Amino acid sequence: MYEIFADLHVHIGRAENGKPIKITAAKSLNFANIAKECETRKGIQVVGIIDCASPYVIEDIEKFLKNGDAYELKDGGIIYKEKVCILLGSEVETSEIGRNGKCGSAHNICFFPHLKDIKAFSNEMSHHIKNITLSTQRSDLSGYDLIDIVKKYNGILIPAHVFTPFKSYYGNCVDRMKDIFKEKYDEIFAVELGLSSDTELADMISELESKTFVTNSDAHSLPKIAREYNKMLVEDISFKEVVKALKNEDGRKILANYGLDPKLGKYHRTYCDNCEKTIETKEPVEVCPYCGSNQVTFGVFDRIELIKDKPKSKSPKTRPPYIYQVPLGFIPGVGGKTVEKLLDTFETEMNILHKLEKDDIEAVVGEKIANKIEESRTGKSKVHSGGGGNYGKIE
Repeated sequence: MYEIFADLHVHIGRAENGKPIKITAAKSLNFANIAKECETRKGIQVVGIIDCASPYVIEDIEKFLKNGDAYELKDGGIIYKEKVCILLGSEVETSEIGRNGKCGSAHNICFFPHLKDIKAFSNEMSHHIKNITLSTQRSDLSGYDLIDIVKKYNGILIPAHVFTPFKSYYGNCVDRMKDIFKEKYDEIFAVELGLSSDTELADMISELESKTFVTNSDAHSLPKIAREYNKMLVEDISFKEVVKALKNEDGRKILANYGLDPKLGKYHRTYCDNCEKTIETKEPVEVCPYCGSNQVTFGVFDRIELIKDKPKSKSPKTRPPYIYQVPLGFIPGVGGKTVEKLLDTFETEMNILHKLEKDDIEAVVGEKIANKIEESRTGKSKVHSGGGGNYGKIE
């Protein structure tokens, strides 16, 4: 058994033929570049690429497997340069009947062991999505129906960023996921927390006590890969081993969730779209206390306050720690040139964040920046809350 780092939510911006996949993501985000970034700069051993159901991306994967640097594993996943396991995933938006009978929508990340599985899944989903070539398109399915299709092709389904105000089960649809999945709820064994929440907040909802929490980057550019990630204990890097870790089977498990302080997330607190202020009241509000407008984007913290069924968060004994950590690119004063200097010396971001002593960093970038990096990786940075699509800020 050994420890690995895994980020299970990375987008593709463009296929290698130039066709758009995730329109809001960087053009440099393609299948090959993501693999290289994880291997050479990030130090991530497992990456979930969640736009692999696009026929254009499937073409790229087939070319990628022919270049000699990568091959498919019997236990699932694609191994790149013997260092990185790529999980083939698809993010699907489902159509739900939500609160008060209103239409809602939620995102789900689905992973499949082999290329043939996701090709078959892509073919079936093309009958439920208007444009299968684009990422995260709205389907005519509920999560209740989607999970059966995912299982049909040997896959797993993880509800994505479950609290965000748009495109999530708790934020946009229902107060309890059991209302969506009904008798199939036990087939959901992991949920993704999202940038604006953490373990302490999520464990105020009792139906999540039996679920494994994962923290992922939802990266829309190469530098954003591994801004949140997971430490896992596994026997090797493969689809099968990751699934065992998510299920806490045979000694495999999640050892820690590394993520931003949720205050740094774009939707942590409610935000007034009219006067453009973040609202940090003690009680959740639907009307802005500053200007009286009801045009507000509800925050993750506030949503959990409304739907929680436990007065105080008490995590199960098996719950791994959630460790606040700020990626290098988020730290004030640590610009692109400084990051490049650090990577040239220490190879990967995981080395810098986990393995080095402060003195080693100081020798390369000086005391002032070394102190800032040390504060960020020990969770001591002071943070102002984000909201309404605006990231929080570190002092």
